[in-house]
Amino acid sequence: MTRGFVLRLESPMFTNPPPQALRALLKDAKTIAVVGISPRPERPSHRIAARLLEWGYRVIPVRPAISEVLGLKAYASLSEVPERIDLVDVFRNPEDAGSIVDECIALKLPAVWLQEGVVNEPAAARALAAGMTVVMDRCISVEYRKLLA
Repeated sequence: MTRGFVLRLESPMFTNPPPQALRALLKDAKTIAVVGISPRPERPSHRIAARLLEWGYRVIPVRPAISEVLGLKAYASLSEVPERIDLVDVFRNPEDAGSIVDECIALKLPAVWLQEGVVNEPAAARALAAGMTVVMDRCISVEYRKLLA
């Protein structure tokens, strides 16, 4: 993948929730775990996590090998987070999304958001079958500005 280029994969099987459901998800979520957050401010995951903080969300960074980002304690995995998570925002390669979704299912988390460019049909199907709300291949920041700003 070339820097600055996002591969857009059309999802033939999966349909994202309608706008009113996305609005409700973003309004109801209070704590968002950002999986794959970068400590580098120029990276999208870092910028979007900072925006989520500005918008009043409790952000929990999840990334192995870092102890802190944005002044917040980071955790190596979702299972290490000691508090309730309302939504998991995933900034990882599509291939890695499956194991993250499986961890969300095991932890009985209510919702997972696979960021723009992260498309994993089997993972989305497993999450839906487990009763989770699933958003795939959408930017949480763009949707927030569209639906709540």
